[in-house]
Amino acid sequence: MQRYIIDTDTASDDAVALVMALRTPGVQVDAITIVGGNVSLEQATQNALYTVDLCQSDVPVYAGRSTPFLRTIQTAHHVHGQDGMGDIGLPLTGRTPAPGHAADQLRERINAAPGQITLVTLGPLSNIALALLREPSLAHKVAHCYVMGGTSDHRGNVTPVSEFNIWADPEASRIVFSSGMPITMVGWDISRTYAVFDQEQAAALRAIGTPFAHFCIDIQSTLQQFALNRTKLAGFDLPDPITMAIALDPRVATTTISASIQIEVSDGLCRGMTIVDPYDQHRHTNPINVVVAADRTRFQTLLEQSLRA
Repeated sequence: MQRYIIDTDTASDDAVALVMALRTPGVQVDAITIVGGNVSLEQATQNALYTVDLCQSDVPVYAGRSTPFLRTIQTAHHVHGQDGMGDIGLPLTGRTPAPGHAADQLRERINAAPGQITLVTLGPLSNIALALLREPSLAHKVAHCYVMGGTSDHRGNVTPVSEFNIWADPEASRIVFSSGMPITMVGWDISRTYAVFDQEQAAALRAIGTPFAHFCIDIQSTLQQFALNRTKLAGFDLPDPITMAIALDPRVATTTISASIQIEVSDGLCRGMTIVDPYDQHRHTNPINVVVAADRTRFQTLLEQSLRA
């Protein structure tokens, strides 16, 4: 049985990743921890709780940091909608998270099962960094950490060179990437290359006909428009689900490189840039596995299986 903790700023693509994890056989999600990012901490928490309820799961959801370490939170409502879930009228209020702070739960649960927990991060790394600051040795007790963040080709979606999750809290990202934790980075370049769904492909997924299929496609409504108008993709892309797919089945990543990665923490266009250095020219950080190619068919198969009854 594979054991996971998922850290997320739950918006429309995060929710699909949660459905995949919660509905894949042989997977045990021990906890879901929430961070402010795509939307406020409160909204992200409600979105995760709604998704857990949809999947008829009893996985506990813990709220964590509402803001980055040193910066004012800047959300992505223009990408995911005001509620983060496509503004399609879902009842995303009134649910109560489990008591306790996300960073404390990360420490407690990883310490209780050293070497057994796979960590999957789908948002800014604020919760993970806080846990590491409180207990640096935690980095060596995680079986593996899959990070949706950054880009391996230095083409970004929030600045010309920066991806949103790293840009949102670059100081936290620097702490995590330099911690010694075994990390695989799945950048936005993997999503825009291998995880784009045009109108026909999205319709085919929705035609699976289950409540999960309808939910996972319908909540992409505002993301669809952002992708078409701003990032110029053929349809919406799903960065968090393809990261989750790689965490569930590492064979989805067909090519990886080992590289030193530095995180740019200055302001301006390069804030949050993941400087991928495969030759470790600056002898700066521990090696990170960086995914540079993926298997679209294997990813889509995992996604489709999670959407069926």
